[in-house]
Amino acid sequence: MAASKPVEPQSGSSLPRWQLALLIGTPIVLGVGAVYLWNRSKTKDSPGKRNGERTTPEGSASPSSGPGPGPLDRAQGAKNKGNKYFKAGKYEQAIQCYTEAIGLCPRDNQTDLSTFYQNRAAAYEQQMMWTEVVQDCTQAVEMNPRYIKALFRRAKALERLDNKKECLEDVTAVCILEAFQNQQSMLLADKVLKLLGKEKAKDKYKNRDPLMPSPQFIKSYFSSFTDDIISQPLQKGEKKDEDKDNEGEAAEVTESSGYLKAKQYMEEENYDKIISECTKEVDSGGRYTAEALLLRATFYLLIGNATGAQPDLDRVINMEDANIKLRANALIKRGSMYMQQQQPMMSTQDFNMAAEIDTRNADVYHHRGQLKILLDQVEEAVGDFDECILLRPDSALAQAQKCFALYRQAYTGNSQSQVQTAMDGFEDVIRRFPKCAEGYALYAQALTDQQQFGKADQMYNKCIDLEPDNATTYVHKGLLQLQWKQDLDLGLDLISKAIEIDNKCDFAYETMGTIEVQRGNLDKAIDMFNKAINLAKSEMEMAHLYSLCDAAYAQTEVARKYGLKPPTL
Repeated sequence: MAASKPVEPQSGSSLPRWQLALLIGTPIVLGVGAVYLWNRSKTKDSPGKRNGERTTPEGSASPSSGPGPGPLDRAQGAKNKGNKYFKAGKYEQAIQCYTEAIGLCPRDNQTDLSTFYQNRAAAYEQQMMWTEVVQDCTQAVEMNPRYIKALFRRAKALERLDNKKECLEDVTAVCILEAFQNQQSMLLADKVLKLLGKEKAKDKYKNRDPLMPSPQFIKSYFSSFTDDIISQPLQKGEKKDEDKDNEGEAAEVTESSGYLKAKQYMEEENYDKIISECTKEVDSGGRYTAEALLLRATFYLLIGNATGAQPDLDRVINMEDANIKLRANALIKRGSMYMQQQQPMMSTQDFNMAAEIDTRNADVYHHRGQLKILLDQVEEAVGDFDECILLRPDSALAQAQKCFALYRQAYTGNSQSQVQTAMDGFEDVIRRFPKCAEGYALYAQALTDQQQFGKADQMYNKCIDLEPDNATTYVHKGLLQLQWKQDLDLGLDLISKAIEIDNKCDFAYETMGTIEVQRGNLDKAIDMFNKAINLAKSEMEMAHLYSLCDAAYAQTEVARKYGLKPPTL
C-alpha cells in the first residue's frame, strides 16, 4: 500500500497511543517503535465498584464528638436518609435529604461537606441534570481537590454538556490519581481525546497550506512501485530536443508537453512545479492526459490534498482506453487513500478491482498485502506477497514484507517455533538482498520485539549505511536506545539528527514530543506535537497528533490546578 511509513508491528497492549503522552505502560514496542516507560502496579477495584464504575453515593462520614446530636450528627442523619432514598430510586427525595445535610453541616467540616455535595451530584446524575451535577461536583472538588468520585462524575457531566476540554482535564486527573488502573476513566479519556482530535483535524486539515514532503520521502514513496509508468525515467523518445545528445540518439521528436516537463522536473527533484505542468497537459487535452492526471493526483496525495486527488484518480480509472498499468496504479493509490480515510471496505474493493484488470501487476499484490496486514488479515497478506514474489522474484521489498507478516502472525499467536522460522526468513532476505534497507529495518523491529537489542542496533546501522538520509531510521534507532539502555541523551541525539536530516519528518517531531512528555517537559512536548501537526499527511494522522497534543496540554492544566504529575523519566 502506498503508505507514508512502513507497516510496523503492533504491541500486545490494547492501550491507545495517547497514553504514551500520559506516561503509562510497561516497556513495550508500539507502532512507532520502542519507548521505555515505567512499570505500574496492578490494583484491584475497591468495594462498591463494578468494573470501575462509580454509581452509588458515599455512606461513611466523620464521627462527631461531644454529647447529644450536634449539627454534624443531624447532617449525617439526613445524608443517611438520602442514601436510602437513592438506593430505592427515589432521587427527588434523596436530593432533598442531601440538601438538608449540606445546610446542617458546619462549614469547617470540609470533608463531610464535600461528600454531601458529591452525593447530591450522584442523584442529579440519575435525573440527567448535568449542569447541577457539574455545580455540585465543583463544590466538592473545591473542598477536596483530589476527590476522585467528584472529579470523574464531573467529567462525565461535562462530556454530556459537550465541554470536552474541561472533561479531558478532569478525567486526566482521575487517571493519574488512580495510577491508570480504572478502565472506565481510561476509556472516557480515550474517547474524548479522539473526538477532540477529529474535530480539530477536520477544521485544520481543510484549511491547511499544502506542503511538499522532503525529497527523500518522495523518492521512498515512488520506490514502493515497480509497475508505475509515471515514476519511470524519461524514455529516449520522450526527451525534449534540447536534452538530446549531439549524436541524434533518438529519432522521434516529441511536441511540447506539460507532462514531459513535469517528468523532467521529477528527475531534477524540482517537485513544486509538477502539479502546474500536469495541469497544462490536462487542460490542453494532450496525448499524455491520462499520465498527467495520474501524476497530478499522486502529488496531490503527497501534499495531503485528497480532495484534489480523487477526481483525477476517478478519471483515470474510468478511462477504458487508457494503459492498463495506469488504471491499476490509480486504483492502488485511491485504495490507499481510502485506507487513510478509514474506509477499509472501499479500499479493499479498489485493490481487488486492480487485481482483476491487471492480474500480472506485482504492485497490486504488494500494496494489497500491506493493506491486509493493517486489517489483521495476515494469511491473506502472505498470499499476496507470494503472488508478488512469483511475478517479481527480485522484489526485495515484498520478500521482507512477507517475512514481517509471518513474524507478526507467529508473534501474536505466541508460537516460538514460527517466530524463529520468520527470523530465519529475515536472515535469508538480508543475505540475498544486502542492499535492501527495508529488509534490515523490518528485521530490526522484529529483533526489538524479541529483545535482541544489540543485533537490532546492528540492523539499524546497516540501514543508515545504505540510506544515510533516511530520517525515520534514526528515530527508530533512537527509540531503541531508550528501551535497550535507557540512554535518554543518546536517544534524543539520534532523533534530533533525524530532524536535522529532514526537518519535515513528522514522525521525528511526534516521537520527540512523546519523550518530552515523559520527561515532564510539557511545553516543549506541545511545541513538538504542533510541528508534527503542521506536517501531517492525512486528516486521520493529524487527528492522532492532536490527541497527543491535547493529552499533554491537559496534563499542564492538571498540574497547575491540582499539583498532579505522573512520574517522569
